[in-house]
Amino acid sequence: MNWYHYFLFFLVLATLAASVLYSIRYRTRRDPQTKRIEAAKMNISMGFMLIFVALTQFTLFDPSFLRGAIGAVFLLLGLFNAYAGFKNYSSYKKSSH
Repeated sequence: MNWYHYFLFFLVLATLAASVLYSIRYRTRRDPQTKRIEAAKMNISMGFMLIFVALTQFTLFDPSFLRGAIGAVFLLLGLFNAYAGFKNYSSYKKSSH
């Protein structure tokens, strides 16, 4: 394994930890505005996690059609999640001030 495989593995674990943290924080908050911000942060971290998993699928294993298709689906879902999270976060931050 090359150094970038370890780096991608670290990024997947870091974004997984962030997703779990924001998920717990979302569930424990009472204020609706704070819950929305935590959900947006969770979407952002989950989106990046899916992007990093897709990159792992593309680079770590031997190429195959199924692996490429699964990686492409993860990449698209990750991009959508990250985009929606950033959009929601900026919207909720503007409305909270």
